[in-house]
Amino acid sequence: QVQLVESGGGLVQPGGSLRLSCAASRSIFSINVMGWYRQAPGKERELVASITSRSGTNYADSVKGRFTISRDIAKDTVYLQMNSLNSEDTAVYYCNAHFVYSDYWGQGTQVTVSS
Repeated sequence: QVQLVESGGGLVQPGGSLRLSCAASRSIFSINVMGWYRQAPGKERELVASITSRSGTNYADSVKGRFTISRDIAKDTVYLQMNSLNSEDTAVYYCNAHFVYSDYWGQGTQVTVSS
């Protein structure tokens, strides 16, 4: 079991950057996969980026080259660096911890891209 707390969301202008953080209540070293998902109004939740316990990464096509997922084992924290943001990135961003038989979610953090 793990609790996840996201932070770092906010309002940013198009072309700007934000870094989201996901702090876990336990060591993330052995968590199978940790990921960032997002859900925009009227849309389904979608995977943005994920990182495995072996540091393999995966990105949605829409964010490749703009977003970077990383993790700090010592701080039990996963990050999502978001650059060149546009209005289509506006959503609530959720952190996820995936185990073999269960998933855990944070409460979400709002990201709004607007001028």
